[in-house]
Amino acid sequence: MYLAAIAGNVFIIIITNLDPALKTPMYFFLGNLSLLDIICTTSAVPKMLFNLFTQQKVISFNECIIQMFFFTVGMDTEFLLLTFMSFDRYLAICNPLRYQSIMSKRSCFIMSIVVWICSLLGSLLPLYWLCTLSFCGSNQLNHFFCDVIPLLNISCTDTSTLKKYFFVVAWVVIFSCLFFTILSYIKIILTIFKIPSSSGKSKAFSTCVSHLTVVVIYYGSVILIYVRSPEGQSFAFDKIISVFYAVVTPLLNPIIYSLRNKEVRDELKLMAKSAVRNAIF
Repeated sequence: MYLAAIAGNVFIIIITNLDPALKTPMYFFLGNLSLLDIICTTSAVPKMLFNLFTQQKVISFNECIIQMFFFTVGMDTEFLLLTFMSFDRYLAICNPLRYQSIMSKRSCFIMSIVVWICSLLGSLLPLYWLCTLSFCGSNQLNHFFCDVIPLLNISCTDTSTLKKYFFVVAWVVIFSCLFFTILSYIKIILTIFKIPSSSGKSKAFSTCVSHLTVVVIYYGSVILIYVRSPEGQSFAFDKIISVFYAVVTPLLNPIIYSLRNKEVRDELKLMAKSAVRNAIF
């Protein structure tokens, strides 16, 4: 599953950069999303696989912090990026005459830079606080990768304030992004209903299905873990749900976008024909 996720996301990055037909804002953001999926799954899965094969199940504190940093940056960036992608769909359907001027190449580049910088800076302070914690008791982390709450639970320091901080931040980040995403789709759906022809409605809605599917899967799994009260969490349940956003979502995203987008399917067919032609001649 890990290798398939990497291959699928690398494929998306390649075709969105090489195919002129895919030089659009939506596919620019999709390329960024694929890069994020690679970062998220690579920060957690290879170490997990190594531990499973060797039965060592050991990670140093520095490795743990580095793993947590990249995973956190990937998740935070993905929330913001999915929000910008919903805004892109909103403009394309609800305000098409201004779409090209607002979602120019320069604007998209600035948006992506802002998203990455905000996520990087936003992850530094919490990780600095985690580095100041004391660990003098159990050193067994109840997870398959270094996540915030399992790490706080084995610290000798009083982490009740930190737990509440991470809980509040998770609520603010996740639901603020989700609010703007839902708001965009409410306006999109209302606009689609006003389209007179059924074929026009179908075409407009089909441009949003892939993104909406990814939003539901990603937000659904993350909300189940990070917006529940930190007290009394079931880590057996959390580990199962974590597999979805650490492994399954990066695997599904390229498949969803490949199957739902005609441009990607057409490019895939051209690549397959070219490969066959080269093999024959």
